Amino acid sequence: MTKEATAVKGNERIAALLNRIMEYELAGVVRYTHYSLMVFGYNRLPIISWLSGQADESLAHAHKAGEMITHIGGHPSLAIGPLLETHKHDICDILRESLEHEAAALQLYRDLLKEVEGVSVMLEEYARNMIYTEELHQGEVDKMLRKPGDVSVFSASVHK
Repeated sequence: MTKEATAVKGNERIAALLNRIMEYELAGVVRYTHYSLMVFGYNRLPIISWLSGQADESLAHAHKAGEMITHIGGHPSLAIGPLLETHKHDICDILRESLEHEAAALQLYRDLLKEVEGVSVMLEEYARNMIYTEELHQGEVDKMLRKPGDVSVFSASVHK
C-alpha cells in the first residue's frame, strides 16, 4: 500500500471516529433538552438552565466534530447516537444518566486520541481539549450527585 493510500485509509478511520463523536454529541442535545423539560419542583429554574446549557454545549461539540470531519475530507453523518428513555425523571436519576452518557463520550474522545497520536497535532490537541472538557463536566456532575458535606467521589453503588 502506498503512503498516500495509507493516509487515506487512516483518514477514513479518523472520520468514522469523529462521526461517532458527532452522533453521540447530537444525542446529548436531545437528551439534555428532554431532561430540561422533565424537571419539576422549586429548584426547577436553575436546573433547567444548567441542562439547557449542556444541550448547547453538546451542539457546539457536535459542530466542532463535524468541522474536523470536513477538514480531513470526510462526510459528516446525519445519524444520531443512542437515545434511551428510562422514564426516570428524578434529578438524581437524570444526573446518573448524564454521568453515564458523559463517560461514554469521554471514551470516544480517548479512542480518537489513540488513533491520531503522532498523525496530526491539530487532531491530537482537539482530542486532548475535548477530553479535558469532558473530564471537567464529569467532575461537575459527580459533585452534583454528592450529598451536602460529602467530599468523597460519588459512587452509584453507594448512593442508590
